Amino acid sequence: MEKIVSKQLEEDSYLLYIHTPLCGTCHIARSILEKIESVHGEEIFYEMNANFEEDFLHKHKIESVPCLLIKENGVIKEKIYTFYSTGNIYRYLFEYKPGLFTG
Repeated sequence: MEKIVSKQLEEDSYLLYIHTPLCGTCHIARSILEKIESVHGEEIFYEMNANFEEDFLHKHKIESVPCLLIKENGVIKEKIYTFYSTGNIYRYLFEYKPGLFTG
């Protein structure tokens, strides 16, 4: 995962994993996302340490971590707080990143 920088937050579309380093559930969520990136052989998700981005969290009404924030065409489409499984995250990828699944 690539750490997001301010300029990237201005992009129209991205998948942003928001976490804190000491959160056990965040570590499980990270392992799901890293497994997906490993399977596809590319970085798919940006990541953000919530401890350093209080303004962003308030502006986008992030309720808790871990959170997978999906922004598409300049609009926040989803905020996923419960990761459940790799298959669950793939459900969102099929919808928002269909290019991952075309030959």
